[in-house]
Amino acid sequence: MGKLLTLPDKKGGTYEYRVGDSGSFSIPEGQFKSRIAFSAAHVVCDPLVNSDPILHAKIDWENTLAYRRHLWSLGLSVAEAMDTAQRGMGLNWEMAKELICRSAAEANAAGGKIACGAGTDHLLPGPSVTLADVQAAYEEQCEFVEKNNSQIILMASRALADCAQGPEEYERVYGNILSQVSKPVILHWLGDMFDPALQGYWGYKNLDDAMEVCLNVIWDNKEKVDGIKISLLDASREIEMRRHLPPGVKMYTGDDFNYPELIKGDEFGYSHALLGIFDAIAPAAAAALHALDDGDYVSYNALLAKTVPLSRHIFQAPTYSYKTGVVFMAYLNGHQSHFRMIGGAESARSIVHLSELFVLADQAGLLSEPDLAAERMKLVLNLAGIRQEEFYSGKL
Repeated sequence: MGKLLTLPDKKGGTYEYRVGDSGSFSIPEGQFKSRIAFSAAHVVCDPLVNSDPILHAKIDWENTLAYRRHLWSLGLSVAEAMDTAQRGMGLNWEMAKELICRSAAEANAAGGKIACGAGTDHLLPGPSVTLADVQAAYEEQCEFVEKNNSQIILMASRALADCAQGPEEYERVYGNILSQVSKPVILHWLGDMFDPALQGYWGYKNLDDAMEVCLNVIWDNKEKVDGIKISLLDASREIEMRRHLPPGVKMYTGDDFNYPELIKGDEFGYSHALLGIFDAIAPAAAAALHALDDGDYVSYNALLAKTVPLSRHIFQAPTYSYKTGVVFMAYLNGHQSHFRMIGGAESARSIVHLSELFVLADQAGLLSEPDLAAERMKLVLNLAGIRQEEFYSGKL
């Protein structure tokens, strides 16, 4: 019988919840055949830094890299130094460079696939920033990623969003950068629900107009574009854009609300995956993708359907705080010994939010060791003043 917890509800009261059994996921060895699947991976903060955690954050390299090895062992590829790793939200370019170097070396040793984010985040937006500055910043980061034998994920730029005067300037900057890369890149269109500083990207607030500009960039540079990841949380727009891509250019879904149907696809095509939620639901995602390879749509649908309520909860508004839920899942499942994040981002979600996350993860069978997860949840609840019956396993 599972452990009993006292959890808070949304009305200011509490209720009793008994934890279920762990899920069972059958995951064959080997890569997926029908889809490419990247998990955007989180970073583990060193909790023992004895100075300002925002100004002097430090990464726990052993556990950060171990989690990437875990993802590769499940057949997933790793999207490194992205927003899931708190890029631009605690993880600065200097830290990202070391993360890219170390992860790329680990990928080579493990035989895992990796792609790394290149952007302009070392260039702070401001009135003096020019398009030439943005292009130089992109060039520096792209060169660094390629030097580390990684595919580039060309991230959206806050500085470009701030200084570009219209869509033609986006087309010019992207065209100049894409003309210089040695291998096809993955473009990344990140919606303002993930980063408010990117509002009006591609020169328009209207998404139909913005999509047209983005498609122009892709068609004009199609030999240098492997695919595009869009994170707009709008399945219909992703499907529309997917149908207008040049032949051979892939759509990578970044829709953490509607990923099951987008990856499954329709008679006109499908999306590959580049998702932050795959960090939190990795075993279920891997099992589902193997089922899809086998044409077992019943199992595919059943496996991912259980994860959608959890994902929608983790990515609820404010969406950019989703990283807190992803790291909390890693803590519950024993992949790290603490729940501390760069910049103190563990405080971005309430105890009610984290408690509901725990329940949804349990119901999806995603607590690999339910007793350990319950113990850790009890510690967090006790810190929030919600008293629990004490028990210890020595693994905390």
